[in-house]
Amino acid sequence: MRNNVDVNAEDYLISHGVKPSVQRLAIMNYLFSHKTHPTADEIYMSLHSEIVTLSKTTVYNTLKLLAEKGAILALGVDDKNMRFDGDISAHAHFFCTKCGRVYDFGFEIMAKINSLASVSAEGYRIDDSQLNCKGICSECARLEAESE
Repeated sequence: MRNNVDVNAEDYLISHGVKPSVQRLAIMNYLFSHKTHPTADEIYMSLHSEIVTLSKTTVYNTLKLLAEKGAILALGVDDKNMRFDGDISAHAHFFCTKCGRVYDFGFEIMAKINSLASVSAEGYRIDDSQLNCKGICSECARLEAESE
């Protein structure tokens, strides 16, 4: 589901067994439209002015529920904060240790890894696999090179 910006959030939530609410729809729409792999706090800060009843607890609980239901990905790529991704297709993530951005990459690689893992699991049932890489992104590397 790489191009999920056009997906109806209400139908999407229902298809994942999640009862839609104003808060859940807002969070899902935020994740669909922001490809930045935001933290729960970033989502809260962005949405709380338009939904005055929104609390941080609601954001955290909603993100946990959405991840448990398979509607979003919870990413442990950042050692300091859990990040969230509305794109549940097979892809890898790159975390820049300098600027803190998270990038998507490796769609084809992850599809192959998932395919191989499910075939060679030797009795294990693999429900999820993630490939997370850390390093310095090309923009930070360019800035670093220019400053030397």
